[in-house]
Amino acid sequence: MRRLSADTRETLKGWAFISPWVIGFLAFALLPVSMSLYYSLCDYSLLQPPVFRGLENYRRLMHDEVFWKALGNTAYYAAMALPLGLIMSLSAALMLNVKTRGQSVYRTIIFLPSLVPAVASAMLWLWLFNGQLGLINLVLRHLGIQNPPEWLSDVSWAMPALVLMSLWGVGNTVVIYLAGLQDVPRELYEAAELDGAGSARRLWHVTLPSISPVIFFNLVMAIIGTLQVFGAPYIMTGGGPARSTYFFTMYLYDNAFSYLKMGYASAMAWVQLVLVILLTAIAAWSSKHWFHHSAR
Repeated sequence: MRRLSADTRETLKGWAFISPWVIGFLAFALLPVSMSLYYSLCDYSLLQPPVFRGLENYRRLMHDEVFWKALGNTAYYAAMALPLGLIMSLSAALMLNVKTRGQSVYRTIIFLPSLVPAVASAMLWLWLFNGQLGLINLVLRHLGIQNPPEWLSDVSWAMPALVLMSLWGVGNTVVIYLAGLQDVPRELYEAAELDGAGSARRLWHVTLPSISPVIFFNLVMAIIGTLQVFGAPYIMTGGGPARSTYFFTMYLYDNAFSYLKMGYASAMAWVQLVLVILLTAIAAWSSKHWFHHSAR
């Protein structure tokens, strides 16, 4: 009995220590998520009590043209930004991993843009993309291009402009790649060199397989990030021109806080969660073809 009592006291002490996290999780994570699921099944305008409607919000989504437009824009953005971001960040990490003079300075320069607040970055790029006075178009005119694109006010160029801006903040991903590159065993490179492998073959057969877990992690984070893009396009374009940059999260935000359709917005949030889970599952399934199992 004394031993049981002592074990019980130790258990209570343990719960006491983790109770702040448990309370925080229940109050700020589990409860809001549960309420969001319930509200997605209701007609709820924030100003009136929620009225249960079953799957009505989800049925309305399937016939909502703006919903499909926003989802298509998000998919278009993800199809461009995700692979470009992964390739650029990996390329930068490979270059920064080479021992050279001023290496730490170059690493700092690459990482610094990721520390700039989103609003400040958006304002900076608004000036850069300005059709008349923007630095990008001034450079293009200097190179002989007399009619450069209007970028954010052109339906055809607004989305590529946002994709270009997204490459500005790859510093965090570069740091993660650099950490993975530091863990590649030197013995593998030496063995590859003895076998006569050149730089390209060492990259393909040694470096990439060894950092495949890091690539998979960055892929999953990129999927989540591209499906939740909001701040920059909301500030820079507001969804325009002609809703060509109207993203999924922007439509969700408008439904929740502009139109006060909290139930409808909650249904959109759960659709977004399902999409993230589905795409992550596809990435995990495809990883069996390129994930280096010995690196796990």
